[in-house]
Amino acid sequence: MAEVPPQQALTLMRSLRAEGCAGHAGVRTPLHVSALLNNAATQWSHGTPLQTAIERSGYRQDQSAGLHVSGDLQAVRTALSQRLCESLTDSDISDAGILQRGADIWIVLATPFAAPSLGAAGDVAAEVLRLVNAARARPQHCGHGSFAAAQPLQLNALLSRAAQAHADDMLRYDYFEHAGHDGSTPAQRVADTGYSYRVVGENLAFGPESPEEAVRGWMASPGHCQNIMDPRFGELGVAFAVTRSGKPRIYWVQEFAAAH
Repeated sequence: MAEVPPQQALTLMRSLRAEGCAGHAGVRTPLHVSALLNNAATQWSHGTPLQTAIERSGYRQDQSAGLHVSGDLQAVRTALSQRLCESLTDSDISDAGILQRGADIWIVLATPFAAPSLGAAGDVAAEVLRLVNAARARPQHCGHGSFAAAQPLQLNALLSRAAQAHADDMLRYDYFEHAGHDGSTPAQRVADTGYSYRVVGENLAFGPESPEEAVRGWMASPGHCQNIMDPRFGELGVAFAVTRSGKPRIYWVQEFAAAH
């Protein structure tokens, strides 16, 4: 049985990705070979479960898919078209790993976890503020409620400190809710920073990897959207906390307030 070298398999994958298959339109975003996913494919070929192999390789993923096929080039093409086409034509998937041993080939596709770095926290907060104020600049529908345009918010360091404390707490204790692991409320956390408030609101998010994705999700959720559009609020704190190894997790916190 003819072997299919990794480079030939990659060329075939890229061709199907561009042309489309099984009713899925082609995409033009590149597909890159990842040494870490090559390692994952090797581990998978030795019997390690795919998700465990990816994690052990050091590749931090948002999503992944795999294919093991034995046969010639036509068999690989058929298997890719019928069993891996949806992932192959997913523009979010950008990396591939391949291991070939004799007539067998193992293929791994994945999307990398691409959270912002802690060093970019200031820029991230500024972008969240910009997006929030762009939303507040126009009338919005939040669920069944209608909100008029509101005045722009200003970033406040104390509110950002309260937001960071809660983001870090959720990351450390692996939970996702407004009550802190010690039972603290958003208002208590804001008060603990020394901020004297009249009213406080809090938005949380788990999973978004960019300010755009986070704010888009909040605006699509009636309760979060109402916080963003509430004209009583004048200041905003923004923070995120993210794992740097192991299972990818990222938490976002917005603290809204009006000072006395």
